[in-house]
Amino acid sequence: MLRLNSILQLFQATSRSGVQAVQPGRAWCQVLLLAAAGLPGLSQAQTPPEGESTGTATGEVRYLIGASYRYGPEYFGARQYGGDIKPLWAVRWGRWRIATSGSSGLMGFGRETVDGGAGASRELFRNENFSLGFGLRIDSGRNSRDSDSTEGLPDVKRTLRGRLFVGYTLAPTWQLGGSLSQDLAGRDGGLVWSADLRKQLFRSAGGELNVGLGVSGGNGRYMQSYFGVPEGPAAQRLGRSYMPGSGVRDAGLGLSYTRSVSKHWVCFSSVGVGRLLGTAADSPLNQKPGSYSWSLGLAYRN
Repeated sequence: MLRLNSILQLFQATSRSGVQAVQPGRAWCQVLLLAAAGLPGLSQAQTPPEGESTGTATGEVRYLIGASYRYGPEYFGARQYGGDIKPLWAVRWGRWRIATSGSSGLMGFGRETVDGGAGASRELFRNENFSLGFGLRIDSGRNSRDSDSTEGLPDVKRTLRGRLFVGYTLAPTWQLGGSLSQDLAGRDGGLVWSADLRKQLFRSAGGELNVGLGVSGGNGRYMQSYFGVPEGPAAQRLGRSYMPGSGVRDAGLGLSYTRSVSKHWVCFSSVGVGRLLGTAADSPLNQKPGSYSWSLGLAYRN
């Protein structure tokens, strides 16, 4: 089990390296660490639904490895599109798991419904209708030289994020989810929130078709880092400077299909559309408020 003092040593080391954490970041750090340290006892008292094999009771180690291809805009609001291939991998031991983006849900498909997202995560509490979890992940930030549109803007530094996520089953085929993700190192990553509603359209012994509607947003620090344009050469090139406030970032609608090809192999595909909203849509960086994306992948799990 990851112990609280190990996490504290990590943040102390970060502070000694010269990172200045702002007061809100410290407060969120304390809240998230207390959640990780104090709530595991709750999850130990919970048992999965009858007939559900998760491997958590025995501490069985499970893993997944594969690859995915995604095609979509370079960044939120970009006119330029592109595709890339990314590895998929995940490891789970008991209620702990470490995974790349998109891998966690594939590992649990057909076995459980908890998806901790990218990074290291732990399921803290779960009963028949409600789940609660905590996670840590490295946010790569933004290298402004990666795109012509963002060139000349301040880079967004790599940082450590803490995430609280919840899920609630409204009905057998309806699920509601939400998350809060905070920059714990005070590197201008800010706070990001999301909420989504998912409907299961079809389910068979080996496949599942879902449709989902989601909305996300951020506080002023996050919006300024990713959608703001300070005074300078970049503002002259884009036509104006811009300082957004907190609010909604975007909304999206997606359709996904996941199928167990065999006991160990699972494949997936998805397509989605999205649109920037609020202060994000008003940014000079917004070249095209509407966007689409699609992806597919294949993975092996033990």
